[in-house]
Amino acid sequence: MKRTVVVTGGGVVTPLGNEPESILASLRARRNFVVMDPRLQEYRNLRCHLCAPVTEMLPEYPRKLVRGMGRVALLALTATERALRMAGIAAGDPMLRNGRAGIAYGSSAGDVDAMMDFYGLLVTKDSKKMNPTTYIKEMPQTCAANLSVYYGLTGRLITTNTACTSGSQSIGYAYETIASGKQDLMIAGGAEELSPADIGVFDSMFAASTMNDDPSRTPRAYDKDRDGLVIGEGAGTLILEEKEHALARGARIYGEIAGFATNTDGVHITHPNRDTMAQVMRLAIEDSGVDPVRIGYVNTHGTATIEGDIAESNATYDVFQRPIAASTIKGYIGHTLGACGAIEAWVTLLMLHEGWFAPNLNLEAVDPQCGPLDYISGDGLSLATDYAMSNNFAFGGINTSLILKRG
Repeated sequence: MKRTVVVTGGGVVTPLGNEPESILASLRARRNFVVMDPRLQEYRNLRCHLCAPVTEMLPEYPRKLVRGMGRVALLALTATERALRMAGIAAGDPMLRNGRAGIAYGSSAGDVDAMMDFYGLLVTKDSKKMNPTTYIKEMPQTCAANLSVYYGLTGRLITTNTACTSGSQSIGYAYETIASGKQDLMIAGGAEELSPADIGVFDSMFAASTMNDDPSRTPRAYDKDRDGLVIGEGAGTLILEEKEHALARGARIYGEIAGFATNTDGVHITHPNRDTMAQVMRLAIEDSGVDPVRIGYVNTHGTATIEGDIAESNATYDVFQRPIAASTIKGYIGHTLGACGAIEAWVTLLMLHEGWFAPNLNLEAVDPQCGPLDYISGDGLSLATDYAMSNNFAFGGINTSLILKRG
């Protein structure tokens, strides 16, 4: 019998803020955190000079404990510290070390500076920049592995390095691990540090916004005048527990992971597929056992790319067959790649609890090729609903869908 999986804590590192109150305040204020970074002008032939960086100073940790962590792992650690604190779990709590607690965490890549030093050996034929922690910082599993050692976890470790679905897959796999009885508690999430290389990837595909002179008006998901995405950075962590385990220790329950599904397109590595997008949503709904009529809101991937917006919005309509309320928070903080699924899941739970859902920023005229959804605009939408869906889609044709229940 499938066990109930609840969320007992959440933490993020984003420009939106750290605490639930500040996050919701930023969304209500419709604050766009995209900036034009003059340093990006140094890169020849790079058209996009926009990004959404985390500007807060990260906490200082004892060097001995974090010497194998680059920025991406430190972002993950900061978000995890906040999530555990909210869950009422101290770093040295025996429940983290009893073999029944594990971690599922991902990012698109490891620390970029360490990666430069690591692969620089092949360019310069000189290993002088390499040290014993270089690989530990740049390896794909750096977040999951470093966090497991930091907290002394002895349960399962799942690392998801699936680009834009890294965070949501981590939550989904953690949910399945607990639901099946393999673990009682899982730390789950995703992180991404900002790099010109990430911007360059999408710039080379003509998928990055070039509104360098007007950063507050981009990205513009679902708008007929959108011109591409903006890269951001951050981290998000959820603490997932089996419901009875959480209740036994007196934990507050902030929500529930009611369903999850993931699949692949099997067609093209970068072009989105409407049919398999719709299929993953149906599979998540089936896993949840919830009547789709009871799902009142969809937190969309909403990258503000033409093909992505059109395929996703039409797939969403194919599933719900009604103009369901939908919005993306990427208009506020850009596309945080490996972190976005975790950040968006936590923000969706906060909005479910609030009974208010954030509007799509910069959406002035919906692209007629997009599906007929209720694209939230203006001051947002007040809506009492117990269930929401959060979707993410990644290069490689990887699709995820989470069904979240209000706590």
